[in-house]
Amino acid sequence: MENNVIEEKSFRFAVRIVYLYRHLCGNKKEFTLSKQLLRAGSSIGANVAEAKQAQSRADFLSKLNIALKETTETKYWLRLMNATELLSQTEYDSIIGDCVEIEKILVSIVKTIKN
Repeated sequence: MENNVIEEKSFRFAVRIVYLYRHLCGNKKEFTLSKQLLRAGSSIGANVAEAKQAQSRADFLSKLNIALKETTETKYWLRLMNATELLSQTEYDSIIGDCVEIEKILVSIVKTIKN
């Protein structure tokens, strides 16, 4: 997985999530939901990174499945924040596309490994 697409995209996404967390805490004074978003959004890349050191094919698949679950959770928090106007439509549109792209890549990788 050296220098691969999912590793790079999930890392850059985590950076965006950190900046969004700072924005939500600093400008919106929102701490509870933003912490959930920070945890889930940064966990995607962490699990992708952990998969590089997997001890087996099953362990590799497990880490990527966890990353996929965290992607789903991240989408939920982003959607909730948009619905409650913590994120404007522009802010939401700016980041949700990256999350969906990561999700599609992870689904593709997981399907390939299972076959």
